[in-house]
Amino acid sequence: MANIKEIARIAGVSVTTVSRVLNNHPYVSEPKRAAVLQTIEQLNYTRNMNAVHLSTGRTGTVAVILPYINLFYFSVVMDGLAHEALLAQYRLILCQSNYAPDEELKVLEMLRNKEIDGVVVVSTALPPEVIEEYMEYGPVVTCQDNGERRFSSVYIEHYAAFWHGLEYLKDKGYRKIGYCEGRQNGSSATIRQTAYHAFLAEHGLPFRQEWMVFDCMQVEDGAAVARSLLEMEERPEVLILTGDHVAAGLIIEARKHGLRIPEDVAVLGFDNQPIGRLLDITTIDNHLYDMGAAAFRIIHEQIRTGNRQPVYRKLDYEIIERGTV
Repeated sequence: MANIKEIARIAGVSVTTVSRVLNNHPYVSEPKRAAVLQTIEQLNYTRNMNAVHLSTGRTGTVAVILPYINLFYFSVVMDGLAHEALLAQYRLILCQSNYAPDEELKVLEMLRNKEIDGVVVVSTALPPEVIEEYMEYGPVVTCQDNGERRFSSVYIEHYAAFWHGLEYLKDKGYRKIGYCEGRQNGSSATIRQTAYHAFLAEHGLPFRQEWMVFDCMQVEDGAAVARSLLEMEERPEVLILTGDHVAAGLIIEARKHGLRIPEDVAVLGFDNQPIGRLLDITTIDNHLYDMGAAAFRIIHEQIRTGNRQPVYRKLDYEIIERGTV
């Protein structure tokens, strides 16, 4: 197999010149660059990337841990990550975990073994203490609020955002407020549940267990909630659902059964998804694309500089008013 020394000999240049051409260094004359490239093609030379990584100390790759690739929430965060990675000429390894801790640990072990330069954790089942143990091997950024940790994080304040949404509904005159959540024991979900119970208690609003539904992850789950509304003796006046796609399923199914939106039941969504714009769903926009973009910019800067001082970046949120409330 050809090596750099042989390329230099045949091309009539120095080893340093060959190295500069391989690394796209600007300070090489065009005749010498052409000679090197012609020799590389002639010898069918392929770089040993393992050797390159050993010499530079970097792989040019960041791993992304996320539970599912087919949910809008995670796909929009990924879109922001991927855009920034492309600008930085970095590769992303997408690691779907299904919230299995062992699968998430496998990715962190890749960081320990220097197979990747860093890890972005979009959502995880691992406690933050476990993630912190891997900080000595490289930078980690999470897309959730873990408090002050050794690793960086980009997040929205789910408690404040959810409280703001509930306050918005109360100001609209609603008193019977239902709630549809995804993963019951997720870190963000737990925060939102706390806000929900605290808000109802503070304002003396009624709570019914049947108005609080978990495992609402897909469009079909929203449709199931709509069917359950038909069987309730006392229905909520409005539902807040953590995901516009779930809200869309509810709206479409409710209309099939003659329920009017918002006259019979109002709907407030989450995430400001495209389907929400199509169905005119009032929603809480938590800027998921910006979350992914910010997470990559932070980790790329930490890889580039070697400075792992944690960065905590809180994003804004806003209610987008449309026709379902």
